[in-house]
Amino acid sequence: MTTLAKPLAASRFPSCATALLPKVADLPWLIGYAVAFWTAHHIAAGWGGRGFYSLLYPAAGLRIALLWRRGPQLILAIMLTEMFVQVVTGVIDFGSAGWGTQLLGVMRPPLVYGLVVLLVRTMADRAQTSMSVAPMPLGLAAVGAPAAAALAALPWSLLRPDLTGVSGLRETVTSLTGFVVGDLLGVLLLAPPLLWVADLAAGSALRPKWPSAASVAEAVLILASSFAIEILLARIGLGTPHTPVLLAVAWIGLRFGRLASWLAIVVVAAMVLPQTAMPMDMGERLALHMSLASIMVVGYLAGSFADAQARVRIDLERRDRLLFQAERLKTLRAMSVAVIHEISQPLSTLAIEAKHLHELTVSADVEIASTAALIDRKAAALSTLVRRLRRFGGRTVDLPTPLPLATLIDTVAALAQPEAKAQGVTLSIDAVAPDLVILAQEVELAQAIVNLVRNAVQACDDGRVSLGVLRTVDRVQLAVVNGCKPTQLAQPGMGVGILVARAIVEAHGGSLTRTTDTAGETRATISLPLVGEPK
Repeated sequence: MTTLAKPLAASRFPSCATALLPKVADLPWLIGYAVAFWTAHHIAAGWGGRGFYSLLYPAAGLRIALLWRRGPQLILAIMLTEMFVQVVTGVIDFGSAGWGTQLLGVMRPPLVYGLVVLLVRTMADRAQTSMSVAPMPLGLAAVGAPAAAALAALPWSLLRPDLTGVSGLRETVTSLTGFVVGDLLGVLLLAPPLLWVADLAAGSALRPKWPSAASVAEAVLILASSFAIEILLARIGLGTPHTPVLLAVAWIGLRFGRLASWLAIVVVAAMVLPQTAMPMDMGERLALHMSLASIMVVGYLAGSFADAQARVRIDLERRDRLLFQAERLKTLRAMSVAVIHEISQPLSTLAIEAKHLHELTVSADVEIASTAALIDRKAAALSTLVRRLRRFGGRTVDLPTPLPLATLIDTVAALAQPEAKAQGVTLSIDAVAPDLVILAQEVELAQAIVNLVRNAVQACDDGRVSLGVLRTVDRVQLAVVNGCKPTQLAQPGMGVGILVARAIVEAHGGSLTRTTDTAGETRATISLPLVGEPK
């Protein structure tokens, strides 16, 4: 339901000095969070109280969604926001003897949640397994944060029962179990759709594809059958085991992904939560919510694993295509090197003789002189082209690997800036976000972009060329733009540069388009798929 391309660990997270400082852009989020937290916190009262031990705590889903969306730098801001709401609503009473314990109880969960989010995302950046592929990291954080928050509260509950109001090991374990269960239900019900809606509004999430009628029928049949089995088991006196529903939700998640598993979870929760909001024994209510939490965890992780596996398969298929294209490029390179080697020597001789002929015929007849000059220019152009092809053909072909786009642009700038400066052209290059990663052969792709920049430098009429970078939903676009007079004469050359660039870009699963508007602005646009994004 939300996407997460694998970022660079070194640039994704803020430094320790600024990790706890929110930005101005975060203020609207925090204000909205305060209102939503107040609402969700009071909704939780229907399942066990206004404190943090409710058996349904939707505020936890809001908390982890905001931390995952905006980053761990909001830990302190979220903590202060929750403290403010709890003071205003009377949960924290500074006039009572235990206000310090109340304050600590409010501060602890957002701190632990923020640290878990930071830890999971850092580990995901460094890992090389399917557990690091989106959306698995979010699934791990959604399950791990509530458990970590309960563990953080355990020592205080055991050491100071006089302040916490919980005495005895049995009562402590029961209370903390309710803590974990309530947070899990809130996180797994609210965080996925909130993150998906936020990504959709920002244009960084793909709209879900409509499932086929057969898929919907299969999911409905499996879920209905599990309910029927539970009812049958209850009627024959075997109680109401929730294993059939758990297996059904897991099956739906593994078959159809996280969105389908979340919808199945919502159906199950809609049947259980209204029932448990009515007066009933606390132990029975806790047992029902524990079963519901187990179903949610299994279903969500199953769906996340299925989505991660699908994402890995897409990346592997893309890599296989690039490897195939790399082999083709190797073959073409070997052929071109052989051909270039055969023609370079006679072409060099021809160029020397053409220049000599031009010098001899300067004072001759005008027609003869112009013909000799034309031969000289064409021979020189061919010699230059062969030298470029020779440099290009002599490089080693890289294997396609995850390549930060910023690194590729730095390489292009190092190659193109000197040429542009020598031509008296200003080359401006956009800053590139550090989390944009493509699967590419750096040498090949850099050559393609340099070819386009070189063409733009030669054709521009105002001394300015720009290289812009724009991200769409699942792709990145590199645009080389230059101004050109409508009456601009054709530049010397054979047009091989753009042909080579197009072949390289298409071998990387991308496309190259070239347009000129009525004002004479020429735009060459390369579109490439991003790593970790569905195609």
